Amino acid sequence: MSIQTKYLFSAAMDVEPGKEALFNEVYDTEHVPLLLEVPGVISVARFKTQELTMIIGGERKTIVVEKEPKYNALYEIERPEVLVSDAWAKAVDQGRWPGQVRPFTKNRRHVLYRRLGQ
Repeated sequence: MSIQTKYLFSAAMDVEPGKEALFNEVYDTEHVPLLLEVPGVISVARFKTQELTMIIGGERKTIVVEKEPKYNALYEIERPEVLVSDAWAKAVDQGRWPGQVRPFTKNRRHVLYRRLGQ
C-alpha cells in the first residue's frame, strides 16, 4: 500500500470464533467494495495480527501485545469528513454486515491517523 493521502482510518476488531469465515467473506466481498464506492475513500487493506520477533538494541525479542484486536482494516481517506458523510453512513449499514456480522464483533477500535510531514 503506497499511501497517497494524509489520512488513514483504522477499524480493528475481534470476531467470535464460529463467525470468522462469515466475517472474512462478508468483509472481502461486500463491506470493502461498498466502502470503496464512498467518495473520498482511496484504498482499503486488511490485516490479521501475527507473532512478532525482532531485534531491539542488539537483542532478539518476541513482542506479545495483549488485547490487540485480531483483524484490522486500514482505509486511506482524503479527509476526516469522509467518515461522517451520508455515503459512508449508508455503506456501513448495507448488506449482511450490520445484521449478520457486526453483532458478533468485539474489542472494536477505531483510530484516525494524520500523516506527518509532506
